[in-house]
Amino acid sequence: MLLSEIDRVVQESSAKLLQIAVPPVKHWLLVDTLGKDESAPLVQRTIADCQAYPPRLKLIKSMRRDGTWPISRARKAAEDAGPGPPVGWTFITMLRNLQLLEDCYTDKSEGYISAALEKILSWQQKDGYILGPNHDIFPLPHYNGYAVRNLFIYGMGDDPRVKKLADWLLSMQRHDGGWVIPYQEDVKYLPEYRQMKMRQFMELVRHGDTPKSDPKGYKDIPSCIWTTMMVVRGLARGAKYRRRKELLRGADFFLDRFFKKNWHGSYNHSEKNWTRLIYPPYIGSGITALYLLTILGYGPSDERMEKPIRWLMSQRHSDGFWWQSDRPYAQKDQWITGFAVDILNRYRNNR
Repeated sequence: MLLSEIDRVVQESSAKLLQIAVPPVKHWLLVDTLGKDESAPLVQRTIADCQAYPPRLKLIKSMRRDGTWPISRARKAAEDAGPGPPVGWTFITMLRNLQLLEDCYTDKSEGYISAALEKILSWQQKDGYILGPNHDIFPLPHYNGYAVRNLFIYGMGDDPRVKKLADWLLSMQRHDGGWVIPYQEDVKYLPEYRQMKMRQFMELVRHGDTPKSDPKGYKDIPSCIWTTMMVVRGLARGAKYRRRKELLRGADFFLDRFFKKNWHGSYNHSEKNWTRLIYPPYIGSGITALYLLTILGYGPSDERMEKPIRWLMSQRHSDGFWWQSDRPYAQKDQWITGFAVDILNRYRNNR
């Protein structure tokens, strides 16, 4: 019954979305979901429309030669008061805008995208990771996952620096298949630090006055749902990493915890984060999780998928679309609907 209903929903919502979709959503729907060939006349016209899409052109035009984008005066002042990029808003802006440009069918040869990718890699440490954007005390796996995602989607998977970053992420996987924010989500739970304010604790970490954050240790503390999702989200975009057993263990970790609270209060603690329909999906959500899971091959044969898929189906409105909220967000709702249809289509085909 569920699969036949999914078939109907995919057909109806795809047809409705094609009638109104902005060019990048239309291209994604035609090629990725409906399987149209890139050489098809309709796809070629849609690609041309993507090239002329005003939001895409605006983002490319606002890039600087060094691959960065302007940030607000207040954020620039805060960044300059610290160690500077990659600590600060410049790095976050680059990661987000690179994602948006790729969504809009943009190649790394356009604008200063190659310069942006090189700048990100210029911040790489000898162990493979990139510090920032919150501080320069220790690396954050979720932002490194975001960085490797952008490097993969722009075709840099064969670059040894990218491989080094991806391999560092794999080396940080924990006993339960997930990842954590080092120190904040492991050492901080030791009795002597548990009641300490985070700022005070971080000063101890900065001065080396705390035990090492070891991904192979602290086995009584579970991993972080959303950190894990961000890491898997990044590595899943690499063709050589997508079928690695480590990624499937990570995917199992957040699938087993679907709709549950994150154990760690420091990062998206509430279970409400699962049911938020948002675009762009900078961090994670239920729809992000399902997108990743279906890319990794999860389908009807895995009974854990049924409840999340039924939830996704229940969020569809009578007009055939999924909405970010009751307020009109026309283009964002198109992207969210595109994600939903793509997930359902892939789910039914993963048999």
